[in-house]
Amino acid sequence: MRQPATKNTPKVSIVIVNFNGKDVLEKCLKSLDKIDYSNFQIVLVDNDSQDGSLQKAKRLFPQITFLKNKTNLGFSAGNNVGIRHALSNDADFILLLNNDTIVETDFLTKLVETVQKEPRTGIVCPLIYGPDMKKVWFSRGKIDWLRMKTAHETKTISQKPYNSDFISGCAMLIPRKVLDKVGLLCEKYFLYWEDADFCQKVQSAGFKLTVCPKSIIYHLEQSENVNENKVYWLVLSALIFFDRNCPWQFRPWIWLYIKLRKLNNFLNRKLNRGNFTESVRRAFKDFKNA
Repeated sequence: MRQPATKNTPKVSIVIVNFNGKDVLEKCLKSLDKIDYSNFQIVLVDNDSQDGSLQKAKRLFPQITFLKNKTNLGFSAGNNVGIRHALSNDADFILLLNNDTIVETDFLTKLVETVQKEPRTGIVCPLIYGPDMKKVWFSRGKIDWLRMKTAHETKTISQKPYNSDFISGCAMLIPRKVLDKVGLLCEKYFLYWEDADFCQKVQSAGFKLTVCPKSIIYHLEQSENVNENKVYWLVLSALIFFDRNCPWQFRPWIWLYIKLRKLNNFLNRKLNRGNFTESVRRAFKDFKNA
């Protein structure tokens, strides 16, 4: 049951970016309609969807604030549209939430309580289960600087809040003071790696990245299917991330590692082996020309 808001209840703006989310968006919004937190608003930023998902959401959830972009701006820029709106409307916290999630009723209450108990928290996220609602999809994130990868841990770490190398952009609660200090998401990223990049900025500013395991959501994984477009953005965004964030001691190795990956891609194309080799080639080319 939702408790009445008091003057001391922080205002949370839940920012959701939607792009052709007809199969998942309604489930997400219905679950948010049942949460027990008392002082929140939902800001839905639509990236020019063509599947009717925006129109349906407007009909079913008229209380939501809708912002429609004229084109698909991507994840970072789309979220920034919502963040700016939220900050201009006096939000104390911004929650970035994927449109393919379902939330437990107390998930937001638990997240806010975690930040209130530890003021140096820069981002807090829930424990994230996969679509079967039984297996953990994200319990903590790690950055592998040597292999240019991020990894999700999928085991329960603790019942108490704990630190993480990065927080999944699937669900991020960010205090206003953090955004005031470090700024918004980097719009060099169209898809992927923007969460890890933002986490680096937040940590560099002296804040902690925290997982609250008593806050639970479920990720329906709308974007899990691998295709040419996804591979392209994963490779390009990874190159941008490591160019921006790689510690100096790893940079010689990263330079060599990228050369080896380009050589491997060249051989795969010449020998007609492997999948998505042309997408990888385009990503390397576009990064070089950026």
